[in-house]
Amino acid sequence: MVEFGKKLGRTETTIPGLVVVDLPVHGDSRGWFKENWQREKMASLRLPDLGPVQNNISFNDAAGTTRGIHAEPWDKWVSVATGRIFGAWVDMREGPSFGAVYTTEVDPSRAVYVPRGVGNSYQTLEPDTSYTYLVNDHWSEDASYSFLNLADETVAIPWPIPLHEGQVSAKDLEHPRLAEITPIPERKTLVVGADGQLGLALREEFAGTSGFEYVSRKDFDISSPENIKARRWRDYGVIINAAAYTAVDAAETAAGRREAWVANVTGVAHLARIAIDNGLTLVQVSSDYVFDGTSNVAYTEDDRVCPLSVYGQTKAAADAIVQTVPKHYVARTSWVVGAGKNFVQTMIDLAERGIDPAVVDDQIGRLTFTAELARGIRHLLTSDAEPGIYNITGGGEPLSWMQIARRVYELAGHDPQRVKGVPTAEYYASANGPVAPRPANSVLDLGKLTETGFHAEDHEVALATYVSGRLRPSDSA
Repeated sequence: MVEFGKKLGRTETTIPGLVVVDLPVHGDSRGWFKENWQREKMASLRLPDLGPVQNNISFNDAAGTTRGIHAEPWDKWVSVATGRIFGAWVDMREGPSFGAVYTTEVDPSRAVYVPRGVGNSYQTLEPDTSYTYLVNDHWSEDASYSFLNLADETVAIPWPIPLHEGQVSAKDLEHPRLAEITPIPERKTLVVGADGQLGLALREEFAGTSGFEYVSRKDFDISSPENIKARRWRDYGVIINAAAYTAVDAAETAAGRREAWVANVTGVAHLARIAIDNGLTLVQVSSDYVFDGTSNVAYTEDDRVCPLSVYGQTKAAADAIVQTVPKHYVARTSWVVGAGKNFVQTMIDLAERGIDPAVVDDQIGRLTFTAELARGIRHLLTSDAEPGIYNITGGGEPLSWMQIARRVYELAGHDPQRVKGVPTAEYYASANGPVAPRPANSVLDLGKLTETGFHAEDHEVALATYVSGRLRPSDSA
């Protein structure tokens, strides 16, 4: 008997991510009608956007027909068209909830959202029962499946109709016990550009965390469309794009412009397509160069972009592409310092060699050490922050490049007055080759990030730590 008049609602279960949903069913003398899956309404219940690619129907002649327990590497939306079923679900994913069990009856007025890796099993309670399930991936022999015996003593499912009295396939009766199965691993995270400055910092930030895969350009060229089919993407949950063309001045040349657009735009478009088609979260790193730097205040995430350079144009274009991905984070940053060649290391080297440099004094911003940027990205992924753009830089008071250079000299034990300040125009007046215009104001407002619970380290404190770690023992004595 169908229960009419329910309000749309959700019920949490003992298995994380497994949700029971009450569906309004409208009936009269002709029969009944329901919206079995309505995307906007399901989103209002905070259900994941299933994005179904297949709709399957299982018809069962007799009461007591029992199927399962099968755990597949995709999400399912299970509902009943006619009759009633007793549903039993077992968490077969890696983690603390492995082996957790939930059971309930399902009629046409209920549905169940079953996340990837949770074992499904159903027993019909009436003859001529049909249940349907939407899935968000196609069957693949390369996918990782797990199976559990319906009669497993560990989970002890209380079947309303004893298994020996019902209809069960010989194959289902041969499935292993819980102690013998291989848990389904969590979806993997792919870090692209893992050998660059940020990639190395991400390796360190997520060291010891399972499920991370790191690839460099030689392993995975994001500008190649072949990579769209290179992996079983439903096995991934997140792509962090740490790859980029960052030769700001070279991008102003004909060859550099082409390379910058291929790496920073075409490649990102490929990643966005993968993320959209497979329901992945895409993390993209943006830049202060998307702004012209004419603002008198710090730039927020909502300020309109107005890039001055080719590099800035490519990053702005990538930002727009990534924002078409339902699950995305754009980590906008500035003045990045990491392993290898960088401004701070250059100043340390000049100080030790006795050189008194001229440094621009009319560009202001905050340093962002790659460790801090990696920490911010991790926070966005683990804090359930809303998708969108987030400024991630060091905290504290903004400084000019000259002020930072003088601070480096002082921290390294040298006279900071050896650093001379010059306007940008004068600094680049004698440059050989094209020079990309720089934003004068690169300060990014951190308020939105702070509201998510992240507190950026003061960039001057981080600078002191960095410099002390780079000095030879004789320099710091």
